Amino acid sequence: MTFSCKNFDFNTEDCLKLKTNCIMGRPGCLLEGKVAFSEEIQKQLKTLEEKSQEKKKSRRRL
Repeated sequence: MTFSCKNFDFNTEDCLKLKTNCIMGRPGCLLEGKVAFSEEIQKQLKTLEEKSQEKKKSRRRL
């Protein structure tokens, strides 16, 4: 199955809405909560969430 996203820049493979690399289903994505993803995408989302948590913790220490 394929899809087309109006926010995907094919030249840079970035999300124009979030202004960062495209990871389908990430918070803020148009597909978030609407479709089921493969295990690989779920791993990427978990890693992304963990990095976000680490950033928040480091900001609190300052």
